[in-house]
Amino acid sequence: MKTYRKELWFNIPSRRALVNITPEVNECLKESGVTEGFILVNAMHITASVFINDDESGLHQDFEKWLEELAPHEPVSRYRHNLTGEDNADAHLKRQVMGREVVVAVTGGRLDFGPWEQIFYGEFDGRRKKRVLVKIIGE
Repeated sequence: MKTYRKELWFNIPSRRALVNITPEVNECLKESGVTEGFILVNAMHITASVFINDDESGLHQDFEKWLEELAPHEPVSRYRHNLTGEDNADAHLKRQVMGREVVVAVTGGRLDFGPWEQIFYGEFDGRRKKRVLVKIIGE
């Protein structure tokens, strides 16, 4: 069995963004040489997410609006976490809803996706370097 590990680094200049990282994950898969197995992609920060969905701008706008309605950034005083001096409690909640990681089957050297599926990095408290772990195991 082969194993592969790589960290992808991001520095999103805005507070929030959704970034399609499928090309980077595909490059990792090629580098790994794995043709049958599994790939784990996870955000290594508690205010960021990795998830699978469609790469459609209207849907991304819907996510932004929906998440802001679920956990609005302001007023920051509404969250007990922000009493620590932080202002990112909403980012923690958004990450919890969107998820920490995805696992994708690898078949024939390719990500074994359904129609329209893509892997996204969700940033909810940007403006600093953060990383995503890509771990691949298989033959």
